[in-house]
Amino acid sequence: MPIRCEIVTQDRSLFEGPADIVIAPGSEGELGILPDHAPLLAMLGYGLLRVRHKGEEEIFTIAGGVLEVRPDIVTVLADVGEHVDEIDLGRAEAAKARAEELLKKGPPPDTDEYLAIQAALKRSNIRLEAARRYRRARRPSRPSASAEE
Repeated sequence: MPIRCEIVTQDRSLFEGPADIVIAPGSEGELGILPDHAPLLAMLGYGLLRVRHKGEEEIFTIAGGVLEVRPDIVTVLADVGEHVDEIDLGRAEAAKARAEELLKKGPPPDTDEYLAIQAALKRSNIRLEAARRYRRARRPSRPSASAEE
């Protein structure tokens, strides 16, 4: 029997449905969650969140958040996230270029601004890699306010 999975960001729900396994980027490494998993609360890092059910896989990019596991449900509260099919490659490329340029001329290392630029670059790289590697045939894109640049 599958486990229920809910993935939400602060402004919208990304996914609700059954899962045979949820693979999430924990802050200390990947987490694999199966049905009847022991209760768990974990911090999430940057990376790919994969939900598999009956041979189908849904892939999301996320940037931070919290994962809560109960025996019957996995809840992902992502700081930022989007489905891989929603990624706008042009926008992600532009965000990457802006971040790289800011780092070149940028603020001193270890400042909040520098760390924010590094985080933006990391998000852009994850989004680009995910879109290139996992995107299915292009379907009409939905507006994605949660996809930060």
